[in-house]
Amino acid sequence: MQASDRFNINSQLEHLQAKYVGTGHADLTRFEWAVNIHRDTYASYVGHYPIMAYFAVAENESIGRERYNFMQVPFC
Repeated sequence: MQASDRFNINSQLEHLQAKYVGTGHADLTRFEWAVNIHRDTYASYVGHYPIMAYFAVAENESIGRERYNFMQVPFC
C-alpha cells in the first residue's frame, strides 16, 4: 500500500462522514457513537410498521402505545 492509496482512502472516508452524519468523525467518543446507534435503531423501529406490530404483539400492547414508548426513550 502506497502513501497515495492511504490518502485516497482517508479522503473517501472524510467524504462519507461529511455526507452521512451517522458515520461519525474522528472526534466522536464511543458514548456519542453508541447514542447515535441507539437513536437510529429506535427511529427505524418507529418508522417500520411490521416491526412495531411485532413489538406490540410481543409486549401485549397497542401499536400506538409501543410507538409512544419508543419515542419517550431518553438519550443522554
